[in-house]
Amino acid sequence: MSIEDRARAWLAQDPDPDTRAELAAMLERGDAEGLRDRFGAKLEFGTAGLRGELGAGPNRMNRVTVMRAAAGLARVLGPGRHVVIGYDARHKSDVFARDTAAVLEGAGLRASVLPRPLPTPVLAFAVRRLGADAGVTVTASHNPPRDNGYKVYWGDGSQIVPPIDAEISAAIDAVESVSELPLGGPGTLLDDSIVDAYIEAVTALPLGDARDLRVAYTPLHGVGAATLARAFEAAGFEPPLPVEEQREPDPDFPTVAFPNPEEPGAMDLAVALAAKTGADLVLANDPDADRCAVGVPLPGGGCRMLTGDEVGGLLAEHVITHTSGERMVATTIVSSTLLGKIASTHGVGYGETLTGFKWIIKAGPGLVFGYEEAIGYSVGGVAGLPVHDKDGIGAALTVAAIAAGAKRAGRTLLDLLDDQARRYGLHATAQLSFRVSDLALITEAMTRLRATPPSRLGGREVTRIDDLSRGDGGLPPTDGLRFLLSGDARVVVRPSGTEPKLKCYLEVVVPVTDEVTPARARASQDLETLKADLTTVLRL
Repeated sequence: MSIEDRARAWLAQDPDPDTRAELAAMLERGDAEGLRDRFGAKLEFGTAGLRGELGAGPNRMNRVTVMRAAAGLARVLGPGRHVVIGYDARHKSDVFARDTAAVLEGAGLRASVLPRPLPTPVLAFAVRRLGADAGVTVTASHNPPRDNGYKVYWGDGSQIVPPIDAEISAAIDAVESVSELPLGGPGTLLDDSIVDAYIEAVTALPLGDARDLRVAYTPLHGVGAATLARAFEAAGFEPPLPVEEQREPDPDFPTVAFPNPEEPGAMDLAVALAAKTGADLVLANDPDADRCAVGVPLPGGGCRMLTGDEVGGLLAEHVITHTSGERMVATTIVSSTLLGKIASTHGVGYGETLTGFKWIIKAGPGLVFGYEEAIGYSVGGVAGLPVHDKDGIGAALTVAAIAAGAKRAGRTLLDLLDDQARRYGLHATAQLSFRVSDLALITEAMTRLRATPPSRLGGREVTRIDDLSRGDGGLPPTDGLRFLLSGDARVVVRPSGTEPKLKCYLEVVVPVTDEVTPARARASQDLETLKADLTTVLRL
């Protein structure tokens, strides 16, 4: 069947007037390139579910793609099962949520839908709270405005892992025309009691008793503001001061070039608000509020944004010192090695996993804290983890508690970081990314690295190379290389799972005797030297 015939067949089943009009216009004007882009490939359903640009065709996010995904999930689960559905405020998210409910109900399953656009961690929490068999959230997290996505959770409240993803993918491929799918009702619309239960769970985290703190906050046009404000007030904190221009959900994200708090410029309005109001702390959620960015305003102006590894270290030590019994903490192979040293010092278990919270949550029994360097954290307490996924609301609340405790002692989070550097050595991390237009360039770079690996990087000897595709290090195979360097340094190189990027994760550890500032300067220089060498080696 030609691409034009596939496009006409798609048009015949598409229930969305917007994408029907888009596709009809492309066919009428003979837009061969546009049709090839939409029909020459398809969005693959994997452990992150689906994510892509909105538009017509199998290589886009649209109502047909979503209905096929829902039908595939329904076939794997079977009739009588219960699925909770959440969604954010992106373009078409509410429509995709309704379509999912209709397909599931039509297949004999029971669908419950969150009452409005809400943070992803509320959905992950709701799956376990309601004893559901699975969950779906419609979100593209911090992707560009034209994207949307579809993430699936299993009954334990965590993201799906193999082989479940492959089973769902195969079931999706078996779906024929969505116009032939039996559709049911809208499912059960949940009320605010599920949000109340989530707030109760996160405010039961180990938050201490210090509450004197002024916070400048931005949800970056996402869905986090109302839930975060409720959590702060319920815990006894002063309500955060919101960036008004970014407070309300807006799927076009008009004030930022890229709705990711890690991107340059994204935090500018929040930092300016902190300076204007004399805030003690700057916090941000990404648009679906499962991640949390943290900044400390500086006395002379400006703001020091903390890395994900720095926040992870502070949260970990806080949770460990406020819990007891058999516990473990976990992070990923690309995050700092600091967490392992903290765990060893405190006598708790430590797990290292592949990238992604779907793996972190399964690190082992007794998990009370997990994090990934990309500002994602799951914070627990005496009752364990309230959310089996990253949770930007619970993390923000706990960071605020740590900062309030430090303020009461006349200190800041930066002082606490210096304390950790003195205890464990300064663990400095950085990331180097290479965006490409042709994914083959990444494959070629990884092939070159394996065939002729460098013997030195950043003036340090390469002492060991772990080929992660072979399962080196006892983890499931994944495309990546880990270089261990002399002087307690490390580099991990891996292709991104969600973007056309090759990512390099760098770490150097510098001993600290008393003054931390010289160690930070040395670490910064060492990281820049490593970046220069990697740029030369990778040739991208």
